[in-house]
Parts: sequence; C-alpha cells; structure tokens
Amino acid sequence: MFDVAIVGAGNMASMHGRGYLNLPNVRVVGVMDTNRERGERLAGLGGTRYFDDFDMMMRETKPDVVDVCTPTPFHADYVCRAAAYKPRGVVVEKPMALTTADCERMIQACDSAGVPLFVAHVLRFFPEFATAKAQVDAGAVGHVAAVRTRRGGPCPRGTDNWFAKLAMSGGCILDLIIHDFDWLRWTFGEVERVFAKGVAASSPEVDEVERDYALVTLRFASGAVAHVEGTWADPGGFKVGLEIAGDEGLLEYNFNQPAGAPLVSALAESDSSRAAVPIPESPTAVNPYQAELAHFLDSLERDVPAMVTGRDGLEAVKIGVAAIESVRTGQVVSLSR
Repeated sequence: MFDVAIVGAGNMASMHGRGYLNLPNVRVVGVMDTNRERGERLAGLGGTRYFDDFDMMMRETKPDVVDVCTPTPFHADYVCRAAAYKPRGVVVEKPMALTTADCERMIQACDSAGVPLFVAHVLRFFPEFATAKAQVDAGAVGHVAAVRTRRGGPCPRGTDNWFAKLAMSGGCILDLIIHDFDWLRWTFGEVERVFAKGVAASSPEVDEVERDYALVTLRFASGAVAHVEGTWADPGGFKVGLEIAGDEGLLEYNFNQPAGAPLVSALAESDSSRAAVPIPESPTAVNPYQAELAHFLDSLERDVPAMVTGRDGLEAVKIGVAAIESVRTGQVVSLSR
C-alpha cells in the first residue's frame, strides 16, 4: 500500500487524484493547497484531509509518495522540500521547471536523498503515441527523415490566469509542446539543434497574452528533422496531429479532426477557484494519467528505474528553453552534451 500526498488542487491534481482512487494499492492521505475551497474540494473527493501547510501535511501523514501538481514556478521548491523528508518517490507534473537550473536543483535534491523522481510526461502513456514509437522501433517506416507534430487549442485559463502569464508558464512552448519534445526525444534520440518562430516568446516585454503560437524545428543526431507546432490560438477545440515519414513508409495520426479517432477534449468549467484547461482524453479502458502513476508506483515496488526520470524532464526543458532563445534571437541554438 502506498500513501500519497498531493500538492496542489487544480485541474491536473484532480486528474491525478481520480487516478489514485482507481488504484487498489493507493491511499491518498492528504491534499495541500493554499486555496482552502479548492483544496477541500479535492480532499473531499477522496475522503482525505486538507492541509494549507506543506510541512504539517508531511509530518502528520508521512506519505510514501509526494505528487507535486502546482503551477510550474512552484515545482522546484516543493520537490526539494519533499525530497528532504525522504519519501519512497516524488512525482512532478510537466514541465519539470521553467529553467534548467531549477531542474538540476530538483535532481540533485532527490539524488542526495536517494528518492526516485518521476516527471509526469504522460504522452508516453497514450496508446497512440506508444504504438507510434513501437512502430518506429520495429522499422515500420524504415529510416526516419521527417516528423511533424501539432498540438493545441484555445489558451487555457488557470487560477489567476497563470497560463497566460509568460513568466509563470513559459507560453505554449514550455507548457504545451513540452509533451512533444519529450516524446520526440524518447522516440528519435537526442536533439542537436533547435530553430523556432513564435508569437509570445518574440515579445518578452509582454507580461500576459490572450493567445500564443510556435513552430519549432528540431534536428536530431540521427539526421531526422521534426517540425513541432503548438497553438493557444485555435478556437475550434483541442487537436493533436502526428506524421512520421521514412524511406519505407508513412505513419499518420490525428484526433479531434474531421477524420480523426473518437477522442474528445475535456474542458473543466471555470469558476473563481478552478482552472479551465483542455485535456486530451483517451477512449481506452485505462486513463493514461492513471497509467503513468501506476507505472511509477510499480517501479517503486519492484525497485527498478521508471520510464521517465528527472534527467528526461531536464532534457525536455532544455529543448523548450532553446526554442524560446531561438525565437528571441532569430538564431539556431545548439544543444551541447
């Protein structure tokens, strides 16, 4: 049995909380959030305790796993504070942080405490994307030359509109297509060069945006090229697309498109305390968000590395930070290894 404490009580924390409730070997022992109404709502969902103080929750519940689902700027501090209590594991939502320095700080804190750190890059657990990687690995399209991904919808609305505040979210590059950066690196290997054009990142003097768009080109060590498109400017709902072209074939996948598979986009109703964030849902029996958490707990149980590590989270952030730099400078950015 794993006792889990959740930090944060917004949309993703609720998604994680519902996932834990469906796992037979998990008990949610506490929910911590600075907003009492939001925190008590999520705590009530699982019949657990609400806390407004992190250290009190840690001392009184002594959780095996701490799951950090706060807005991005607070990830690093809570992960480092959690590691100091030496739980069996720590989960942190994506993006891992806004800077590589914070990512390194989180990794160091967890490594020093001997605590496995799992970054919740859920795209690896969506069956469509897991299958696409398996097909590439099996040589279904031969030598891959070009990849295209597209992801996005309208600009999400978070508590205090934090997604629209670039200093908090990093815009659609760091918050949205970080999903694709991680999956692409997992599937095609290390990225050597990054070139990008974007809307919000090109205007760093703007504090808050109503929409954003970016097109990021990645060059892999293998020679493959990926075009990664992200948008917070599509009024037609959340959409995802994928194409992989090789010398022996083409893989293509789209959902929430006229010819797409029956996936839907969930948009939580907005009120003063809850975020309204489009979340792609899978029609499969097991929700991918639940599957990623079950995977991490299983890795702890078996004492083996999880599929996603702190280093993976760091590398995805490196790509995102390089893309933002490229937008602002107009230059190609090389990633040193």
